[in-house]
Amino acid sequence: MVVQNDSRVSEFVLSGLNTNHAMEMVLFAVFTVIYMLILMGNTLIIFTIACDWGLHTPMYFFLSNLSFADVCHASVVIPKMLADFLVGRKTISFGGCIAQMFFLHLFACTEIFLLTIMAYDQYVAICNPRHYSTGMRHRSCLKLAVAMWLGGLVHSVALSSLTLSLPCRGPNAIDNFFCDAPLVIRLACADTRVFEVLINSNSGLISVVCFVVLVGSYAVILLSLRNPSSEGRHKALSTCAAHLTVVTLCLGHCIFIYLRPAKSLAADKVVSVFFTAVAPLLSPISYTLRNEDMQQALRKLWGRQDNSRGK
Repeated sequence: MVVQNDSRVSEFVLSGLNTNHAMEMVLFAVFTVIYMLILMGNTLIIFTIACDWGLHTPMYFFLSNLSFADVCHASVVIPKMLADFLVGRKTISFGGCIAQMFFLHLFACTEIFLLTIMAYDQYVAICNPRHYSTGMRHRSCLKLAVAMWLGGLVHSVALSSLTLSLPCRGPNAIDNFFCDAPLVIRLACADTRVFEVLINSNSGLISVVCFVVLVGSYAVILLSLRNPSSEGRHKALSTCAAHLTVVTLCLGHCIFIYLRPAKSLAADKVVSVFFTAVAPLLSPISYTLRNEDMQQALRKLWGRQDNSRGK
C-alpha cells in the first residue's frame, strides 16, 4: 500500500486477469491477436466507407463513428493489459487510473448513444422510408454525431469528478485489470453510499433507458418486417441481427456492473473482457460478414488495388 501522510495514494495495484505466468503468456498472445484484429477490422471499415461513395449514407456514417469509437475504446484498456501480462507487479498511477476511467466512459457512453441513434436510423429507414431522406439529412446526422460525443463527454466528466471528490488514501488494490469508478470507489476512506447511488444513476440509468429504447425500436422494426412484401426484408433482418449482437455485449456489461451493489463478483473480469475486447472485435465482423453492401465495397476496393498493382 502506497500512502503519503494524508495525501491520496500515488498508485493502484491491479490484480490482472491471471496470476499464473505461463497462462499470462498465452493470454498475451491471444489478446495481442485480438487487438490487432480490432485495429485492422475497424480501420478497414472506416477506410472502405470513406472511399466508396455508395456508402456515404447515414447508416454508414454512423457505422464509421462506431468503428472509430471501438478502436478508441479498446485502446484505452488492452495495451495496458498486454503490458501487465509481462510484469509481475501490475500497477497504474493515480493520474493514469483516472485518465483510463475518463476515456473508457467517454467512448463507452458515446457508443451507447451511437447504438441508440443507429436503431433510430434503422427504424426510420424501414418503418417510415418516405421521410427518411428529409429526416436523416447530412446536417441532421452531423448534429446527432456532435450530440452523442458531447453526451459521452458530459457523462465522463461527471463520473470522473464524483470519483475525484472522494478521499482515497488506501488501500490501493483493484480487483480487475483496469480502473473503473465502482472499483475505485470501494477503496475510498469515506461513506460511499451516496456516491454509489449517483454513479449507478449516471451509468446504470443511461444503459437501461437506451436499452429500452433499442429493444422498443427493434420490436417495431421486426413487427413491420413480418409482412412478406416488405422491401429489403433479408437485408434489414441481417443488419438488425448484427446491431443487436453488439448492443447485447455493450449494454449487457453496463447493466451487470452498474445496476447492483458495489462488490466484487467472480464474473466481473469475464464480463469486462467481453466489454473491452470481444465487443470491439465483433463489431467489424458483424457489420462486414453479414452486410452485402460492405462486402461489395470491399471487393470493389480490393479490385482497384489489384488493377493499380497490375499497372
